[in-house]
Amino acid sequence: MVAKTSNPLVRVSHLNKSYGNITALLDVSLDIYAGEILAIVGDNGAGKSTLIKMLAGVVKPDSGYIKVREQTYPYLSPTKAIHLGISTVYQDLALVDCRDVVSNIFLGRELVYGGLMVDRRRMEKQARQVLDKLQINIPSLKTPVGLLSGGQRQGVAVARAIIQGGNVIIFDEPTAAMGVQESAKVIRLMQELARAGMAVVVISHNLHHVFEIAERICVLRHGQIVAVCKASDYQPNQIVELIMGVTPITTDGIGVQKDAAN
Repeated sequence: MVAKTSNPLVRVSHLNKSYGNITALLDVSLDIYAGEILAIVGDNGAGKSTLIKMLAGVVKPDSGYIKVREQTYPYLSPTKAIHLGISTVYQDLALVDCRDVVSNIFLGRELVYGGLMVDRRRMEKQARQVLDKLQINIPSLKTPVGLLSGGQRQGVAVARAIIQGGNVIIFDEPTAAMGVQESAKVIRLMQELARAGMAVVVISHNLHHVFEIAERICVLRHGQIVAVCKASDYQPNQIVELIMGVTPITTDGIGVQKDAAN
C-alpha cells in the first residue's frame, strides 16, 4: 500500500438523509484516504448504497457536507463527482454488451479530431495503456464486452473510471456472482489501484474478501456508523456482531475510532 497521508482525499461530515419516516443515513462522518482500501459493510438497508450514491452525486443529502481535498460541497452532482475524480463501479457495471471494449471505456467521452471525427486510433492506444497498467488481459479491444468474463468486465469498468480521471474508485459488490478465480482477479485489481495511490472504497457482503484486502472497515447499521476500525485489529466474527447489533457500542469499546472531524 502507498503510505497514507495525514489529510483525507475525501471527507464526508454529518450526512443525513430521510425518505419520509425512514432514516437512510444519520450523522454519517467518514474519511477516505489515497493509497488504501476502505471496506463499507452492513446488512441490507444499513445505508451503504445511500452513502456511495451521495459520493457519486446521485443522491442529495438533507444536511451535512462532502469535502474533496480542500473544497467543501453541500452535495455533488454526477458530473461534479466525476470532475472531482470520484467514480463508482456499480454491480451491473453499466456496460453496453453489444459494443466493444474501446467504445465502452470512452462511452460518452469519445476523443475526436477535427471537431467531428472520432479518433479511434488514439482511443485504442490509451485504452491499451490503461488496461496493461491494470494487468487486465483482453487480447482484442474489438471484442464486445458481452463476451468477456466477469473479471475482464470489471477491468473495463475500472479503465473507464481511470480514463475519466478517477482517483477515488468505489466498488459496489464487485465479486458478487463470481467464481473463485474471477474474484481473485478483481481483488488483485483493487490492490493494484491502491498501490498506485488511488483511494479504493468497496462495499461487500463477503467478509472473507473484506479481510483479505481492506486496511479499514466501516460498519453501518440502521443508517449510522457504529464502527470504523483497522481490519488487522478485529476478527470476522466481531464485525458480524457489529453488523447484527450483538455488540453494544460504548465510548471506550469497539467503534470508538471515527475518522472525520466533528
